[in-house]
Amino acid sequence: MSSTDSHRNLIAHLFRRAGFGTTSDELDSYASRQYEEIVEDLLHPERFPEVEEDVLHRYFLELNNADTLGTWQAHWIYRMVNTRRPLEEKIALFWHQVFATSVGKSEHAPSSVFQIETFRRNGLGNLRDIYLDLARDPAMLFWLDNCENHTGAPNENWGRELLELFSMGVGNYTEDDIKNASRAFTGWTFIQPLPLDPFGRYSSGFEYLAGDHDGSEKTFLGETGRFDGEDILDIVTRQPATARFISRHLYNFFVADEPQVPAWDIIPPKDPEAIETLVEACSESGGNMRSMLRTLFNSDFFKEARFQRVKSPAEFVAGTVKHAGTNRFPEPALADFAGATTAMGQMLMTPPTVEGWHTGKEWIDAGTLNERVNFAVNQLSDTATPGIQSLIDQMAADGSVLSAEQFVDRCLDWLGPLSVSDDTRRELIQHADTGGELRFDSGQARDESSARLVRMLQAVVSSVEYQFA
Repeated sequence: MSSTDSHRNLIAHLFRRAGFGTTSDELDSYASRQYEEIVEDLLHPERFPEVEEDVLHRYFLELNNADTLGTWQAHWIYRMVNTRRPLEEKIALFWHQVFATSVGKSEHAPSSVFQIETFRRNGLGNLRDIYLDLARDPAMLFWLDNCENHTGAPNENWGRELLELFSMGVGNYTEDDIKNASRAFTGWTFIQPLPLDPFGRYSSGFEYLAGDHDGSEKTFLGETGRFDGEDILDIVTRQPATARFISRHLYNFFVADEPQVPAWDIIPPKDPEAIETLVEACSESGGNMRSMLRTLFNSDFFKEARFQRVKSPAEFVAGTVKHAGTNRFPEPALADFAGATTAMGQMLMTPPTVEGWHTGKEWIDAGTLNERVNFAVNQLSDTATPGIQSLIDQMAADGSVLSAEQFVDRCLDWLGPLSVSDDTRRELIQHADTGGELRFDSGQARDESSARLVRMLQAVVSSVEYQFA
């Protein structure tokens, strides 16, 4: 492999992890740039324009009602496909997985939409600020019952999950720490939104009720004082266990699949040295996510971890649509994307539990694999699809006659570049060989070769390897 191809493949790997994939044309545009420069652009989304929300709202009137959950789920996927700030959407998906909050309990979509917007805005910031925004978030306050956390009658749901699943992990705190953390968050609640009728659901907001706050002395993680919620978050973010827990989440989401979170107290990390590298970056930066991700994306352990993560349904759908080149503009099919990820096991804004979704190979079973293959095949079923048409035009402009091997390699490159096993490549070549050489030098040859191209792309996206990022 040439150094140019190696550089191109590395950039493709970066965009699969820091975004939702990239097209062949986009890869060509990045080819002359240094990898580290591209990383900095990803880490600084403010350098690029945002998705044009006014266009979306004009063509999908349902978005003007904040309670149309399915349309808002599809709206998020549209942003994943079309954003020039891919890491902004990817980090929002990361925090949505870590801080799993379901609209299924509140039945109040505006709060879920607001939470995702918060993750976009602060997701690359400091951990302490991220935790504070989360603790004040109406969707989370209702999801984990802190609105029912009163002085003299504390509710421990938020305090427990803050320590167990959101920051430190099992084994790094006591039951007394949970109780005292919960007392510190008494009085933290939300403004009750106006009723549904007659104009739809209204937004909410954070509310602090000083008269409902327990201001007495508390001992938490070995420190004593008249702590409130902000004091608890200050202490939590200083803990080495928090840096290690978030580092392992980052590794699991951006580098390689790990065991499920509940097993982390008994199963060590897949790459302990990588985790320690991220912990050190967290400590040196004061818990800055941008700094931690800069270390991660520039590391050898990241660059070498290619196709070691099963794509989540959202990643799978957004990446496939990007390759197809459709939905660059709000089209009616946009509304179907939410149902597609749901059928694959990931209903956005509605994780199954506070633990979030089980990831890795648990994304795949007989039913969800069938949904994945059918979705990808349907997206790449038409030679007039913009992405496929661009590939056909490139092949025709080359003027070359492609052998079976060249045909397969060209398709694998267009869909990734995608790395496949020797057995898979052999099967694809045998499939390509049945039609002979690929030609685009006449109208009939172009039509026949274009149809064969679609069938080959569909065969590739039906492979095991296409399930991995």
